[in-house]
Amino acid sequence: MLVLIAVLTLSFIAGSFGLILGYAAIRFKVEGNPIVDQVDAILPQTQCGQCGYPGCRPYAEAIANGEAPINQCPPGGETTIVALADLLDVEVLELNAEHGEHKELPMVALIDELNCIGCTLCIQACPVDAILGSAKHMHTVIAAECTGCELCLPPCPVDCIDMVPLKQTLADWKWPQPEALPGQVHVQ
Repeated sequence: MLVLIAVLTLSFIAGSFGLILGYAAIRFKVEGNPIVDQVDAILPQTQCGQCGYPGCRPYAEAIANGEAPINQCPPGGETTIVALADLLDVEVLELNAEHGEHKELPMVALIDELNCIGCTLCIQACPVDAILGSAKHMHTVIAAECTGCELCLPPCPVDCIDMVPLKQTLADWKWPQPEALPGQVHVQ
């Protein structure tokens, strides 16, 4: 009789813990991979596709799953690569030149409106919808939305799109860092 009470008590305790663990697994379930969210937050969100993926979120998923290296984002440049290496505790790599080059000054597309034929090919190529216009009418670029990805350049049949440096304003101008004196370490 004593053995039966012990077995029932242990069964009750095991069942209770099973129910608690089952509830906790459902209640505190983590949706997706939290590393993907952290990697995605570091990426510049240009959605340019230069990395070989259709946007920053798919590239972040590939990095988190170990399917892509951290050095395929030209808009992010070295700063993004260093931040990703720090987050993932991997070696810092040089930017993969196969995917493009990082530009220190932000670039923006500029359409020569006199030569634009209104073909809409640039509109279709723009991943962030920064180009306005309609068929057989002149197009223009919303500079505040343009990420400078250059994806609108190849489809243009009349080469009326140029990439120009974004004009600095008081809102985005930064004082240049002084050069280090001999014997001093320059910290950025």
